[in-house]
Parts: sequence; structure tokens; C-alpha cells
Amino acid sequence: MDDKTVLSRIHGLVDEEHKLREQLSRGEISSSEEHARLKEMEEALDQCWDLLRRRRAAREVGNNPDAEQAHSVGEVEGYLQ
Repeated sequence: MDDKTVLSRIHGLVDEEHKLREQLSRGEISSSEEHARLKEMEEALDQCWDLLRRRRAAREVGNNPDAEQAHSVGEVEGYLQ
């Protein structure tokens, strides 16, 4: 997955988040449905941002960014801040 594809995925997830919030405000989905889906999207966004950062870091030090693969949700969510 190249940078452009990762960024496209990020934008798609953000758009989907906005749609979910609109659906909730119109009463089309319950807040529990919204929360469950938002959690999934936040995890996917974290994975995308992590991959994009690692690709950029690889490029900066002269490594092949295409060698970087997305880490699992558990690994990304388990990073210490």
C-alpha cells in the first residue's frame, strides 16, 4: 500500500465517521451502533496513521517504504504513549 492509498483510506474513514454522526443525529442508528462502528474506525485510522508514519520514517533513512506492512490492531493500540 503506497502513501497515496493510505491517505485515501484515512480520508474515507473520516468521511464515514461524519456520516455516522449524521445518521445518529437523524435517529437512523442507535448510539450503541455508532459507538461500536466508531471504535472500529478509530482502530483502522490508528493503523493507517501508524503505517504512514513508518513508511515516511523508512524513506527518510533510505529504506524501502514498500517493505513496511500494517501492524495488527492489538499492536498499534498497545503502543505506549
